[in-house]
Amino acid sequence: MTIRPQDETAKKELRAAFDEMIASLVAARDAIDDPALNPPPATSRNLAEGYRYLMGYVCGATERAFAEDTDFPYFKRAVPPHNKSTWDNADNLYLSAAIDADQHYRIRGRARDTRHWRGEAAVTPCAPWYVIFTGITHYTGDSGGLAELVPAVTNNTGSVDTQDLQVDAEGRFEIRVGPKRPEGYEGNFLCTKTRLESGEEQGARYIICRELFGDWEREETLELEIVNLARVGAPQAPLEPGDAALKLRRAGEIVNHQMRFWNDFFATILNGYGTSAAPTPYAFPARNQAIQPSPPSATVGAGQATNIYAGGLYELGPDEALIVEQSIPVMPVYTGFNLCNIWGESYDYANYTSSLNNVQALADSDGKVRYVIAHEDPGVNNWIDTTGHPEGMLSQRWAYHEVPEELPRVETRVVPVSEVLAHLPADTARVSVEERSEQVRVRQEHSQRRYCQS
Repeated sequence: MTIRPQDETAKKELRAAFDEMIASLVAARDAIDDPALNPPPATSRNLAEGYRYLMGYVCGATERAFAEDTDFPYFKRAVPPHNKSTWDNADNLYLSAAIDADQHYRIRGRARDTRHWRGEAAVTPCAPWYVIFTGITHYTGDSGGLAELVPAVTNNTGSVDTQDLQVDAEGRFEIRVGPKRPEGYEGNFLCTKTRLESGEEQGARYIICRELFGDWEREETLELEIVNLARVGAPQAPLEPGDAALKLRRAGEIVNHQMRFWNDFFATILNGYGTSAAPTPYAFPARNQAIQPSPPSATVGAGQATNIYAGGLYELGPDEALIVEQSIPVMPVYTGFNLCNIWGESYDYANYTSSLNNVQALADSDGKVRYVIAHEDPGVNNWIDTTGHPEGMLSQRWAYHEVPEELPRVETRVVPVSEVLAHLPADTARVSVEERSEQVRVRQEHSQRRYCQS
């Protein structure tokens, strides 16, 4: 095979792009331990997890840069266990497909038994507890600066969830995706364009599917595919050197921008470590204090369109526990509570009870749900394990089809872990060591199914 002049040009172009990508990754690495970039304290565990966090972004950015093709999209696993970030939900399987808001797409899927979506008893195996497809304009943090949060506007263009999703008797469904509903089409539809109050039109660049699991022992993932209707049966063009160079640079840029953005977000919004050059008027309360639930917004990194959120930070000594008490006047479709480290990675939810949802957590006889966050097992069902982290993030979610007039309320208090039971109702559900081990077994098996099933 003859090496042509253009081949030598491509070699130089790609080597230069690769070097630029490496430079961006080195700059991103600085976000782990450079005090000027607002990282967490440089403890040995924070540093180890910080490098894992960085490499997770490297994995995710490589797939985003090289595999996103709006002509030939597919649903990729956006937040797998090796690439956690942005306070991911332990109950979620996050899927993402790149699209062009001006084009038309078709999503086809199949779910296991879906009767629980209609309030009926489902048989095993069954579909996820709740599913929502959303069009979003961008990934929060890609700009690298908090200026993207001001003014605060939603990045959602439309959504379809299990309340509205039309599913046949065998669990099959189809969703049409595009800037407007096809004439005469009355099935599931997700709009990719919306107009802001300013009059500006914005278009979706991604379809995000969230599969939320409630009963981890019985629920299984969806079968999903997406196609650009104008490209069905057409070949995908080979990768050209110029495109590859752009993708290399983009991969490095994504990693660097995301690392820096979320450090700034933590410093400014969450009252974390350091200060941001672009402060905003939004901030969380002091550690171990409750933040009251509110709908998603760009000021808190957007999020699931149907969610009500509450966050905050905990900081506990070895002999302390944080009791979080939720009053829920209007029952949601889904409730989830999990912990994350200071980088925004959810704790290991496969091997620890570091999260609880509305199926796993039990309400007390007064209707309130009380969680106990502690380093050691207090012997109650609603224990959320810190996995040894002395401080971390609280992530609470309630999913509603429509925002209720009265939102949940949250109260917190720190108590000695030896006195936890004295601060809980007498009928608080208890668990034995053997029962806790069984809870972890269910988690381990479900987590493998969640990420191995097609």
